Amino acid sequence: MIFSAFFKAEDKSPWGDFWFEPTGSRSLSGARITADNALRLSAVYACVRVLSETFAMLPFVLYRKTGNGGKELVTDHWLYRLLAVRPNEFQNAFEWREMMQAHLAMRGNAYNQIIANYRGEITALIPFHPDSVRIEMMPTNNYRYHVTDRFGKTQILARGDMWHLRGISLDGIIGLNPIQLARDNLGVGMSAQEYAARFYANDAKPSGGWIEFPGNFKDAATKKSFKDSWQETQSGINRGKLAVLEHGMKYHAAEISNDDAQFLETRQFQIAEIARIFRVPPHLIGDLSRATNNNIEQQSRDFVQNTMTPWAERWEASIEADLLLDGEDLEAEFDFANLLRGDTSARSNYYSSGVQNGWLTRNEARIAENLNPLEGLDEPLRPLNLGDNAALEDAEDDAEASEPANPLDQDETDDPAALRMNSLIAGNAARLARRMAKSGDLSASLIAESLAVPLAAAEAWLTSPVAASRSESDLATALLTLGKAT
Repeated sequence: MIFSAFFKAEDKSPWGDFWFEPTGSRSLSGARITADNALRLSAVYACVRVLSETFAMLPFVLYRKTGNGGKELVTDHWLYRLLAVRPNEFQNAFEWREMMQAHLAMRGNAYNQIIANYRGEITALIPFHPDSVRIEMMPTNNYRYHVTDRFGKTQILARGDMWHLRGISLDGIIGLNPIQLARDNLGVGMSAQEYAARFYANDAKPSGGWIEFPGNFKDAATKKSFKDSWQETQSGINRGKLAVLEHGMKYHAAEISNDDAQFLETRQFQIAEIARIFRVPPHLIGDLSRATNNNIEQQSRDFVQNTMTPWAERWEASIEADLLLDGEDLEAEFDFANLLRGDTSARSNYYSSGVQNGWLTRNEARIAENLNPLEGLDEPLRPLNLGDNAALEDAEDDAEASEPANPLDQDETDDPAALRMNSLIAGNAARLARRMAKSGDLSASLIAESLAVPLAAAEAWLTSPVAASRSESDLATALLTLGKAT
């Protein structure tokens, strides 16, 4: 049936289909391939769905560069509201990005009419189906867009009124159509699928056969009459009924196994071929023949890095070049953090490394896990002693306190235990004085613990006039006196 349809399509007579077929839509296998009917192949539909849904769920973020080389998150800009919340009045951001990415994956182009206000801010992006858009080159090497609506009415849009997202392009003006480029590969898959459908529609038996007749038919009309009668009694609602042959006739089925035709191998190979066209790992479209527990996670990461990242870069570059106003120091980005989160163990190791090495705060880790931030966890830890900044100062003071104390601050005694105690109190007093002189924040419990004095004595000292001093030496002397007096 496919071959007869193919020959009919190649028939250039008034009765053939050649003049009524879209240009370039017929594959060498005879199957007619378009971007729409290619979705009948489950592998194509799965690939397009993986690409469009994965991209649609990426959070859109907008940054403004700061003077110290950092980035400031921007949420009050019209572009953020447009791409992260609602691009137009009849689609939300997920639906719109899903459709745009599907257009890119299937046709290599995505189009949106730009609707802007008097300030130059874009208020809506109205999508057009790629098949309804035609590009007209102008004598000045510029171009414009002809858009035909469902009622056949055509409007002309200038280049600045259309946001055109392109896939890979050879001329920089229009993206290549991946379905048309791969139509021969897809045609093989479509032909195999149609053959499978006919095979099972025929009770899972190869169609065709021949009848052996030991005699001769009287004339061609008698032979045709017998043939038509056989077809009528053995097809349609009569399929599978018992056949009765006369005059020594014998029926011979045209036996050919699917294994001989390598039918299953062909269909399996086409899945890999289609996945290769869209650069999607086969396990994401249900083909686990080459997936293992050891490599499936790596394949998923390769999908993010080698498939989705180029698409995101294409979007980001087009957004910054065609949608943002000149002079706006903004950077568009699609966040892949959720796709790269990994399992619980991997995330735990990631956060632990970040917090302990100081490039991630504890509250940033909590927010990444959808937990509320806690007070006092906004400062990064320092890797020297895995402590916070105040603890680092304490460590530095401890190092200084290890030096020999001023003999004037020590009692004149030869008792080794007393000398060690006086040295310890002197060092702790110097450390507390330095910290209090810098921050003015010192608790009674810390003083009591460091100088081995009662809590009441430490509380009373904090209310004394000398505690209000900002002189490090005066504070050190006062604290040393408190430690020795108790």
